[in-house]
Amino acid sequence: MSTPVLLVIAHGSRDPRHAAAVHALVRRVRSLRPDVRVETGFLDFNVPSVQGVLESLETEGVRDVVALPLLLTRAFHAKSDIPAVLADAPPRLRIRQAEVLGPSPLLLSALERRLYEAGLTPADKSSTGVVLASAGSSDPEAIAVIAEIAREWRHTGWCAVRPAFASASLPRTEDAVRELRALGCARVAVAPYVLAPGFLPDRIARGAAEADVLADVLGPSPEVARVLLERYDAARVPVLAAVGA
Repeated sequence: MSTPVLLVIAHGSRDPRHAAAVHALVRRVRSLRPDVRVETGFLDFNVPSVQGVLESLETEGVRDVVALPLLLTRAFHAKSDIPAVLADAPPRLRIRQAEVLGPSPLLLSALERRLYEAGLTPADKSSTGVVLASAGSSDPEAIAVIAEIAREWRHTGWCAVRPAFASASLPRTEDAVRELRALGCARVAVAPYVLAPGFLPDRIARGAAEADVLADVLGPSPEVARVLLERYDAARVPVLAAVGA
């Protein structure tokens, strides 16, 4: 019985930093699980396309694939775009779509890793307000998830945590920074809850101009790679069960 191929589905971007970050993350995943074949496909802008990868896999004789959306929330891409692409896959492929990466305690650990790499220490938590800055979405479910993550993260010892959005929703990063200042936090840090650099992360960075600390994007952090493999393992069990039935 073969192990399902893991197909990481990224959005894609005209910004070359996006694809570079995706490929770096995939390399880390491969290093953690050398027994798993990992491929990457993009929905737009970059190659290879998801459809192209699926067709190549079918030509090789692959039958079982776990398609993993490289997304932090279940919004339009996870609910509509990716299922539509997978529906057009070669019929001989057995494909299961894994859950998106968030929310996960490991992602909170990755956010803190980036904040500490930017200069904070655990001793700073109680006096630091954090802006949890995400790309934004018009999907109410995705917005609610970001708000809940901010509430959960606040309980780990930060002075305060406020969500912010680079598009589609409010508040913007700069407004959340000012709110935390008004609350009396001694310092304000911005933690981008995004996976790769690009247009919206750059907007987050501009909105962090008045903050004391700006963390890097999550990128190929080890915690993100571990979440990715957790989602793969959860999705591959039904695939293997179906094969063995």
